[in-house]
Amino acid sequence: MTAWQVQEAKQRFSEVVRRALDEGPQIVTRHGEEVAVVIDIAEYRRLREDSPDFSRFLLTDPDWSDDVEFPRNRDLPRGVDLG
Repeated sequence: MTAWQVQEAKQRFSEVVRRALDEGPQIVTRHGEEVAVVIDIAEYRRLREDSPDFSRFLLTDPDWSDDVEFPRNRDLPRGVDLG
């Protein structure tokens, strides 16, 4: 991966994009700190497909059957000691 300073990446943006397509991710730095990555759109889409957003995850009705490992008393109301 090639590292580009922000100013250089701005001046040579077309080259940064071309290299992202041909060579892979291009890192952009500011004051020596990595702050961004330019990647191929196909790679971006692949990464997005692997991790659905949180609302979609909840709407797919995930398996919540872990009560076996963490049993809890489901009787309501529960007493609270306010000391």
